[in-house]
Amino acid sequence: MEKIIILDFGGQYTQLIARRVRENHVYSEVVPWSISASEIAARQPIGIILSGGPASVCDPDAPHCNPGIYNLGVPVLGICYGMQLTAQLLGGQVEKAKEREYGRVTARMKETSSLLEGMSPSSSCWMSHTWQVSECPPEFHPIAQTDNCPIAAMANEGKHIYGVQFHPEVTHTEEGKTLLHNFLYDICHGHPANP
Repeated sequence: MEKIIILDFGGQYTQLIARRVRENHVYSEVVPWSISASEIAARQPIGIILSGGPASVCDPDAPHCNPGIYNLGVPVLGICYGMQLTAQLLGGQVEKAKEREYGRVTARMKETSSLLEGMSPSSSCWMSHTWQVSECPPEFHPIAQTDNCPIAAMANEGKHIYGVQFHPEVTHTEEGKTLLHNFLYDICHGHPANP
């Protein structure tokens, strides 16, 4: 069975992410953030999603997933905390935002990306963060921004690793369904299961 593995970092929307994946007729399984890369590999997912979470990735006791997940050859999408953690683990920088973003924010798509295919040049998105990526890791580039968040989304198209600071799983993000569909079908090459 094709499946998406969702790493749970304690975010309030983790179960909603799982629900959105299933609404796209792809099976999803929520697992603890501490799961090993080999355990994930044994489950043979077609993709991995890192959820949001209440911690700051810069805290010494913040939950950090096994960096080996980025070397499994499986597409990865980090959402909010998951994006910041991806940036930090792969050599980028995370800093406290000059201005906290909470609520509806207009995101502008900086360039074409398979993750953002079919989305409008600017779109209303739901933000909830105090920390943000200030510098992309090597081989990544910004693909979206807001007035207060220069890197609202990032991509490494070659390795199919992506991050979004906003929450595509909530209804307040206008084109979140499109983004998730792109990840599940165009990037992970999923096939719809029987509804």
